[in-house]
Amino acid sequence: MLKTVKFGGSSLANGERFANVKKIIESDPARKAVVVSAPGKRFKKDSKITDLLYLCYAHIKYGVDKEGILNLIKSRYIEIAEELGIDIDLPAIFAEIDENLASGAGEEYLVSRGEYLNARLMASYLGYSFVDSKDCIYINYDDSIDKQRTYAALVNAFAEADKGIVVPGFYGTYPDGNVALMSRGGSDITGAILAAALEADVYENWTDVPGILMADPGIVKDPLPIPHITYAELRELSYMGAKVLHESSVFPVREAGIPVNIRDTANPEHPGTLIAESFDNEGDSPFFITGIAGRKGFSIIDIRLENMARKIGAFREILKIFEKKGIAIEQINSGVDAFSLLISTELLKPYLYQVVSEIQELCDGVRVTESISLLAIVSRRMVFRPGISGLIFGALGREGINIRLIAQGAEELNITIGVADSDFNRTINILYDSFTEKE
Repeated sequence: MLKTVKFGGSSLANGERFANVKKIIESDPARKAVVVSAPGKRFKKDSKITDLLYLCYAHIKYGVDKEGILNLIKSRYIEIAEELGIDIDLPAIFAEIDENLASGAGEEYLVSRGEYLNARLMASYLGYSFVDSKDCIYINYDDSIDKQRTYAALVNAFAEADKGIVVPGFYGTYPDGNVALMSRGGSDITGAILAAALEADVYENWTDVPGILMADPGIVKDPLPIPHITYAELRELSYMGAKVLHESSVFPVREAGIPVNIRDTANPEHPGTLIAESFDNEGDSPFFITGIAGRKGFSIIDIRLENMARKIGAFREILKIFEKKGIAIEQINSGVDAFSLLISTELLKPYLYQVVSEIQELCDGVRVTESISLLAIVSRRMVFRPGISGLIFGALGREGINIRLIAQGAEELNITIGVADSDFNRTINILYDSFTEKE
């Protein structure tokens, strides 16, 4: 069995956490392919190394002395190495970085050194082979991955390693040989690419939470982790604002049919959340729903158009008003003589009066309601359970929450509702409490 494991910055912020990660890796001989982020915060008011590196480059760009920040960054790595007795020549590595900066190395090179240095430390600490992402992960100029070259290089690097490999996350190389940064959180993408390339049995993504949570912990107190979630459900929750893995960070493993396991470095015995295409046995799912997520800041445009069904093309002409202005429509609800459009207030605001004026020329009336929130109740088991809408209406009705819209997704994975922004937090808590009662 082979497991690819990725550890985030919060899991590698200091020597103590490094040591904990080593215990996790060595507790399972299948964990032979490791991806690391740059060190994160050690305490609340601390700085992430990546943030310091961006700040350091800003100093270089504007001709401000960078040595103070650069020395602060170097001291973090020196502290980890000395605390754990890691045998690595950091002064030589720092000298090489300084030389490259003096020769004009750019922002992407400098920022990538956060992961690079951490991977060098971890490889030495574990006795694994260090594999530089610059030599293995090939990124096209449109930021897509050159899959064939990348997978072949990673397979070769792993085959040549005696024990295992450590790969820095967050960067690769452009066709011209320069360092290419991925988006923030790119170490998740690196881990997924490595897992797919090596055809791993599982991709373990280790972080500082016990899996994907059923609701936002900033809204619901101590929400439960989700034991199992499908990739389709993950996409629904992510789209609705849940802080989960980015779609691009799971695409390589989803395509390869590899499950992802979100784990907590502070509680390595907890099983975390398993993400897969589907699950055969649903018997261990404690609750009917998978999760709840939502976003604020929408507007509802109610449009009255009598005998709408008989006015062929009228609906299309109204939608073209938004298309011409590049305004995406989140949701459409339709009746006999009227329909409603749900739109991001931020996108609508610059064109509001123009849009309303143009719509009025085509219809019998327009009304705009702002400060609307959209919430989604997500569950792959929804199709087999009657009465869900009734439970939602009942729970919110008893608490005096007015539902402005309700719709079920075409794949029957979610039910979305619209409420006033002022009711957003309360609605999520009411729904969470209602749906997490044991069946």
